[in-house]
Amino acid sequence: MSPKQENPIRVLGISGSPHRGGNTEQLLDRFLDGAMDAGGETEKIILSTLEYHSCRGCNACHKTGVCVIDDDLIPILTKKVPEADVVVLASPIYSMSITAEMKAFIDRAHTIWAQKFKLNLVHYTEEHFISHPGYFLTTAGMERPDIFDYSYPIITAFYNGFGCGYTPDHNITAPGMDRWGGIKEHPTAFTFAYTAGKEAVLQLEKMRAEDRDK
Repeated sequence: MSPKQENPIRVLGISGSPHRGGNTEQLLDRFLDGAMDAGGETEKIILSTLEYHSCRGCNACHKTGVCVIDDDLIPILTKKVPEADVVVLASPIYSMSITAEMKAFIDRAHTIWAQKFKLNLVHYTEEHFISHPGYFLTTAGMERPDIFDYSYPIITAFYNGFGCGYTPDHNITAPGMDRWGGIKEHPTAFTFAYTAGKEAVLQLEKMRAEDRDK
């Protein structure tokens, strides 16, 4: 494990799986293990343990930039996600898309969309997108080639709102859980997740060092 950094890279993992300790949460844990071993400061949020409501579609945030619902998601959307250096969304595939827990969470981030696109209160530089990567970890029982495709636009919309750099190579997918009998038997997923978490922190540390040397 790397020595503790004075200002560590903050890595926030958010699990949308209602199944505690299941394939997706285990995959997220491996990503966070890699990040922590690289010297990052990690935190994991389990959406199924929180008290929160779905977006009402009232569009009040279009005028105020503030959500009218006061629940457990508010500090996550207004503080934890914006202050993280790396954000990781993790969700299994249910009925060809992300879970209801994760979808409700992302829908509530419409407040951030309103701040950016309706009220013009939020601006992100190109450097911000580069220095705040977003990742998507996902598992599925089936192996059909489009099993994850319907999730990507939703994840993209979330990260665009928060100014996180999310690209296809930031997807860590593990299909075929029915065939493999669980994530621990998958031939590559654990290794990919751990390496991605470690590299995410190391790359940002390198960027910070280069900025200090300028």
